[in-house]
Amino acid sequence: MADQRRLTTRQVAARLGVKPETVYAYVSRGLLGSRRGPGGRASTFDPDEVERLAHRRRGRPGGGPAAAREQDAAGPVYSGVTLIEDDRYYYRGVDPIELARRASFEEVAWWLWTADQRPGPPFAAPPDGLSAARAVGDALPAQAGLVDRLRVAAVAAAAADPVRFDLRPRTVAATARGLIATFVDALPRRDGAPPSTQSGAVEGSIAARLWPRLTARPADPHTVTALDTALVLLIDHGLAASTVTARAAASARAHPYAVVSAALGAVEGPLHGAASGLAHRMLADVLERGAGPVVAEHLRAGRRLPGLGHRLYRTTDPRAQVLFERLAAVPEAAPVLAAAHAVTETAATHLPLPANVDLALATLSVATEMPPEAGETIFAVARTAGWIAHALEEYEERALRVRVTGRYEGPPPPVPPPSLR
Repeated sequence: MADQRRLTTRQVAARLGVKPETVYAYVSRGLLGSRRGPGGRASTFDPDEVERLAHRRRGRPGGGPAAAREQDAAGPVYSGVTLIEDDRYYYRGVDPIELARRASFEEVAWWLWTADQRPGPPFAAPPDGLSAARAVGDALPAQAGLVDRLRVAAVAAAAADPVRFDLRPRTVAATARGLIATFVDALPRRDGAPPSTQSGAVEGSIAARLWPRLTARPADPHTVTALDTALVLLIDHGLAASTVTARAAASARAHPYAVVSAALGAVEGPLHGAASGLAHRMLADVLERGAGPVVAEHLRAGRRLPGLGHRLYRTTDPRAQVLFERLAAVPEAAPVLAAAHAVTETAATHLPLPANVDLALATLSVATEMPPEAGETIFAVARTAGWIAHALEEYEERALRVRVTGRYEGPPPPVPPPSLR
């Protein structure tokens, strides 16, 4: 009898008001469970689970559009991308640490976007978008930073893409693949080599192509592996400030370039993407003066010690732990690893805060002679994949559902108009 109640894909699509391929996207994102029907040829679905999903997407039955809007504004944003619990985190239920050991950044990103476990196409920058991004990057003033270049590259690449408004899942995934490649390939090289003469040419993995944009030091397998690991671990981390911004833009049906541009604005803050740059400067100072004086100076000035503690982890940030393990295989990282350990040990006297991923990124950037903003750049390139995963979810939801309900606290009307003369 229970099997007779189960719904077909077509019935689920009709109930949710979506296309059949969207139903399978919900399955891949963990929003719906499915199992094969008799004969193993077609997927079937639990009607109660479908009803719960319909309830989340459209608000309470009978409540009307206004009630649905109020419920969405006040309630949580459901997502199947990342779970954070018990000092661990997971991409669609899978441990990112295991993913980093088994797959490249490109493979993990493509899987998050499409649920396709096969290696996807190479991440190649569209020639027109890459040319436009390099042109606007060359026009920036000398003091422009790497993340400044990413922001203008997103705008330039969007202007060069005539299909940017196509929000079908596979098109969005292809757009994201090209945008990430554009971000990396449009950055100037620090090793003295000229950019590729063939716009959009694929010269290795994203990690291998990003490396010479961050440091003049020659790459080796251990350092590129550490960088690729960092990219995988940083793809997503739940509803952080930049991700909420990305989802709000996607809720308004902004195209993928605009979604990423909006999120990059939130990354600029010192408490988000730029936090690793503060940790970089602190570690460089520790290498010169020792951990004791540097920690004391921060505390005396009333500043937080960058790179320590995380509001979502009680004991250990697993991303930092894995990156430190990767860096242990890089000989030149040993002094910086010792400096990072000295900071945590010194601070632990009164502040039992473990190292977070910002300190690990700073250890990577200091040990390999990258600039202080390298960690923020790595973060932004990696998190672009996560923002797109969240945008893909949001495109399947009711438009404009991500809206904060405000409470007015100004003077009660009517108030006489001010004299402006």
